[in-house]
Amino acid sequence: MDERNCQNRRSRRSQVLLVAKLEHGGTSQAVKLRNLSAEGALVESEKLPIEGTSVHFVRNELNAQGRVVWVNGHYAGIAFDSKLEPSEVLRHVPVPRPKLQPRYWRPGFTAREMTSEQQRLAESWVWSPSASRPGE
Repeated sequence: MDERNCQNRRSRRSQVLLVAKLEHGGTSQAVKLRNLSAEGALVESEKLPIEGTSVHFVRNELNAQGRVVWVNGHYAGIAFDSKLEPSEVLRHVPVPRPKLQPRYWRPGFTAREMTSEQQRLAESWVWSPSASRPGE
């Protein structure tokens, strides 16, 4: 789980970007789930319920009753009525893919002979006017 900015939090939050659903007032709306913890979630949507609205948060088989505790622009904080088990939270957090380490490698110089055609092309390039050379 993410340990940044958790000094003011009661529980650690995991940064995610997943699709979830908020159900409230007989309607259901899709939201982007931005982070998730045992006690709440940060969601994003064009239209959000107002502060204080009771909501039912749904992400796959994760269902939690809660309420909107704050709204700021397209973001809203959802506080769950009961704390989720850490294993339940982790089940909905994707495992990060390992970062690919760049492999810096260049071929070594070899002492093989050039063909007569390669020799002719190299000499014509060296003796050609510099305006026709790429990068100059």
